[in-house]
Amino acid sequence: MRTILLSLLLLVLNTAILKADDWGSKGHRATAAIATQYLNNKTQREIKKLLGEETLVVISTYADEVKSYDEYRKYGSWHYVNIAPGLSYAEAEHNKYGDIVMGIEKCKDVLTSETASKEDKVFYLKLLVHFIGDLHQPLHLGHADDKGGNDFQVRWFNDGTNLHSLWDSKMIESYGMSYSELAENYGSVSKAQYRELTKGNILDWVAEGQDLAEMVYNSAEIGAKLSYRYQADHIGIVQNQLQKGGVRLASVLNEIFG
Repeated sequence: MRTILLSLLLLVLNTAILKADDWGSKGHRATAAIATQYLNNKTQREIKKLLGEETLVVISTYADEVKSYDEYRKYGSWHYVNIAPGLSYAEAEHNKYGDIVMGIEKCKDVLTSETASKEDKVFYLKLLVHFIGDLHQPLHLGHADDKGGNDFQVRWFNDGTNLHSLWDSKMIESYGMSYSELAENYGSVSKAQYRELTKGNILDWVAEGQDLAEMVYNSAEIGAKLSYRYQADHIGIVQNQLQKGGVRLASVLNEIFG
């Protein structure tokens, strides 16, 4: 009984840790659900060969779910990149353990490899789906000195939190939609919009995310109490980022498999 209780306690603690760090499970699932709408037939077939009955939505949170396991800790820095304001990714000092750009490129290399095992391709596909989502949460491109907004303390209604967590999940949760409702209501784009959203490459998307991160930092003061007005002013940006993340994930997967 003691062992069972300890296991349950560890599960709760791990879940709490993950929720503090990620683009919220709902955000990742919405991104994956949006991406699914734009996969071409060949990409769908190739993904099914790898995942079987699992879907992109199911695997979208995998990279966060395994964070606390010792063997996966080495991928922790792949969820984000810290670039000093005014510098480009190319100009910035890079994390020796890797970052989100390196992580995405590694995933693409494995998935396009003719010699990589199916097991490796499944693993890196799961990471890729998650990392493209993370790339579109602005504070995954935030400042190093406050850990991407994790040390930027604010209040959300009556609860203490931080800016990173607010943009990860709290605004989405407060909005009250399920991941599928978010995908259905904010995931549709025209062919022209798809072409516009998928212009450029990963580094272009990083630069775009840097600009958005600075906007987020300027949107609140440390210690501020934020509530309905902040939600109204910024939920549209969250919705746009989920849409961009989904459409761009589809374009990356179509490029790899299509």
